[in-house]
Amino acid sequence: MAMPADTNAAGDIFGGWVLSQMDLAGGIAAGQRASARVVTIAVDGMKFIRPVHVGDVLCVYTDIMRVGNTSMEIKLEAWALRHRFGIREKVTEAQFTFVCVDDNGRPIPVPK
Repeated sequence: MAMPADTNAAGDIFGGWVLSQMDLAGGIAAGQRASARVVTIAVDGMKFIRPVHVGDVLCVYTDIMRVGNTSMEIKLEAWALRHRFGIREKVTEAQFTFVCVDDNGRPIPVPK
C-alpha cells in the first residue's frame, strides 16, 4: 500500500518507490524460477502511465519472457487498486533482466 511517506511534493508516490516494488516482485519471480539467488542487472522500457496515490494498493504482475544461460528477462506490469477497494488502473510497465548467481556473486546457469 502506498503511504504518505512515499510521496513527492505534489502528493504523488515517488517513481522510485514503484520501481522498488517492481524489482521486489521480479526478484521473487526470477528466484522462484531459478531456485537460486538472483540479482537485477537491467531495467528496460520503464514508462509511467498513471500516478500512484496514497492509499492505493500496488499490484505487480510478472511474466517470464526469456530464459537464457544465466539470465532471465521478465516483463512486469504494475496496477493500482484505487483507494484499496476501487477500480484497477495500469500505472507502469517495464522489462527487467535478472542473473542467477552463486554465493560469491558469480553468474551460474539457470536450471532447465
